[in-house]
Amino acid sequence: MHTMRVSAWACTAILALGACETTTTVNGRQVENPGATQSSEADLQKRASLRLRLASNYYSQRQYAVAIDEVKQALSIDPNLSQAYALLGLIYMELDDRAQAEANFGRALKIDIDSPEINNNYGWFLCRTGRERESLAHFQRAADNRLYATPALPLQNAGVCLMQLKDYKTAETFLRRSFESDASSPVVKFQLARLYLATRQLDRANFYFSLLERDVEPNAEALWLGLRIARAQGDVRAERQYADQLRRRFSNSNEASLLRREKFDD
Repeated sequence: MHTMRVSAWACTAILALGACETTTTVNGRQVENPGATQSSEADLQKRASLRLRLASNYYSQRQYAVAIDEVKQALSIDPNLSQAYALLGLIYMELDDRAQAEANFGRALKIDIDSPEINNNYGWFLCRTGRERESLAHFQRAADNRLYATPALPLQNAGVCLMQLKDYKTAETFLRRSFESDASSPVVKFQLARLYLATRQLDRANFYFSLLERDVEPNAEALWLGLRIARAQGDVRAERQYADQLRRRFSNSNEASLLRREKFDD
């Protein structure tokens, strides 16, 4: 009994290093131990998942080299971890390594083509690299997945992407669908206000900006948008108020610089 306990302990310790045997001896012959195999697989999945969580945290802190190392360690444990390849795609996108980003998103989608998170992120990569029309199919696939917790996000991204092309009509359709899916999103309110300013539908622009202003403390971008809407409406008092806030609170921002140079159409 003592020998069996020591053997079991040794197996657990080795499992932590990913090197535990999954066979046992019966009548002098080696046979598979299903319980050990399942335990080993579960342990490997946990280790890979932990590495991936660490990588994600490093990515969010912009520590990209460390994040890449953690992802590669996760993949050394589980080479079919689609989310690991997807995270590499995001990291290389931030590093402006388009070839590596494309390759890793491709690997991720090959493993899990229906993943809404991967499709949304790959769509954003395509949008950022001048392939706006190509991105729409991936945003739509993500939004159509009924198991996706945040379908408003790819719809919003599709709208923003189309605004880059000045396809305001189609962009409006996506942004309004996003708003209908999640009316609490400050981003979609900002983008709708921006779209309606661009198309000179000033009452609508003011409506969505008012919703945004009511729900969140405006940053430099929002104040600049509010100023431009007020200016387009001829509301001198509101324009002056937004300008004063922008100068006082965000004097070093790009928007404050645009204000000083009176570049109201930029």
